[in-house]
Amino acid sequence: MSSLIIVFISLALFLWAYKVLGRRIESLWHVDPKRATPAYTKFDSVDFIPARNWLVLFGHHFSSIAGAGPIIGPVIAVMLWGWLPAAIWAVLGTIFIGGIHDFGSLITSVRERGSSIADTAQHVISRRAKILLSLFVWLALILVIAVFAYLCADTFVKEPKIVMPSLGLIPVAAVVGYLLYHARMNSFLATAFGLVCLAGLLLLADNFAVKASINAWIVILFVYCYFASILPVNILLQPRDYLCSFLLFFGMGAGYIGLTLSNPKISMPPFLSYNAKDGPLWPMLFVTVACGAVSGFHALIASGTTSKQLANERYAKRIGFGGMIAESMVAVLAVISVAILFSAKTGFSAALKSTSPIGIFSQGFGEITRKIFGNYGPFIAVTILNAFILTTLDTATRISRYLSEELFGLKNRYFSTLISVTLSALLAFSGKWQKIWPAFGASNQLVAALALLVISCWLISKGKSAKLTLWPALFMLATSIGALLFQLAKYLRSRDYVLMAVVVILTALSAYMVYEVLPIITTRRKNHE
Repeated sequence: MSSLIIVFISLALFLWAYKVLGRRIESLWHVDPKRATPAYTKFDSVDFIPARNWLVLFGHHFSSIAGAGPIIGPVIAVMLWGWLPAAIWAVLGTIFIGGIHDFGSLITSVRERGSSIADTAQHVISRRAKILLSLFVWLALILVIAVFAYLCADTFVKEPKIVMPSLGLIPVAAVVGYLLYHARMNSFLATAFGLVCLAGLLLLADNFAVKASINAWIVILFVYCYFASILPVNILLQPRDYLCSFLLFFGMGAGYIGLTLSNPKISMPPFLSYNAKDGPLWPMLFVTVACGAVSGFHALIASGTTSKQLANERYAKRIGFGGMIAESMVAVLAVISVAILFSAKTGFSAALKSTSPIGIFSQGFGEITRKIFGNYGPFIAVTILNAFILTTLDTATRISRYLSEELFGLKNRYFSTLISVTLSALLAFSGKWQKIWPAFGASNQLVAALALLVISCWLISKGKSAKLTLWPALFMLATSIGALLFQLAKYLRSRDYVLMAVVVILTALSAYMVYEVLPIITTRRKNHE
């Protein structure tokens, strides 16, 4: 089968979704370009700052939500269940759940004066729901920060040549932020300056390998995250993520151009197995693909940093819905990158099966882009991936600071950031994150389900129909709980009591949220009758 068929079908469906479904969700929220956004009404020169240009905010948002998720999840799913189930869920999940989830989280937060999705739960459900959801999300972010710091540091040790473009972009971003917001330079010229510097860093990377121990890199990364969290968002975090987004645009563009030039054939069977070694197709494929179709982490970013920088509601669809579609295009590219490595005679090689998901993707990406980059394709893929792990890391730190302030009533951003960074660092150095990380996939999807429930309750409170968000919420809730129960049975057999406790707590949280939300939904239905 030609890989271009998958590309054309996916792009056609995405275009339809953006034009038709996007218009419908805009009308549901009554998007009004004349309504002032929190970036103006709550302007504070630190967190609430209108982005200079919607493309700048799109770059920041896209970099933050992308990370390595839309690549690692689809790669694993293709290896276990086949390319067709992974591709279908990445495309349809994005259109009917992920895009609505991201847009809804963003525009609802804008209407709630920049409140997080957890804080919004207090307004539309109950204070207890807010506290439980905030605590769960805050702990999940501590885990994410610890894991991503370790993974990023580990990549620096294994691939020291990527240190130069990854960390060198930090001072470049600070200069670009100054040019955009203080010198008021033309956006195009400031961006061009940043991209020229980025290109220079990439060229230097091949000649300068910066080496240090993994612990030293972890310390350096946490120091960076601390300052990225406390500094005004337009000084470092936003411009760094914005410039970093061009790396992914470049990689994604090269990947699709490479597919067009080479048109590789897929000899891999579209479907491998319903019951793979890691579990049945439903629910485990859905929580494995995760960010490639829907991710609760996106709700935290959309309602955490993005909503505070949105200059006009007319850009909400472009950034929220469009950002999710762009991420799914990365997931589709990842699916194809794995599928073309399958041999009709020998299947996946033993060496490939023992390779990490990032390594598998880099090999496939290298094959796709061989006519463009020669033998440098795998290195470029790893460089891009690590840059996006870093963007997820710094944004997660800032969001954890917001949640610390909301949850514990802290007013000092220096102290609240210190709490998050310290706890994450302790977890990263201890290595204990490896014990609870396996439950993150299902818990991430659970956050998406709970975010959709909160959005549904918000729509109901405004007298609007919640069908577009409630049905996806129920599906994601059933899928997340199904995955958690499957994992619980697995942990019972292995007597892994730590993960058993995590799964039980998450299941109890789900049950309580349903208990809180059910009266709101049923009351609404009775009023209609």
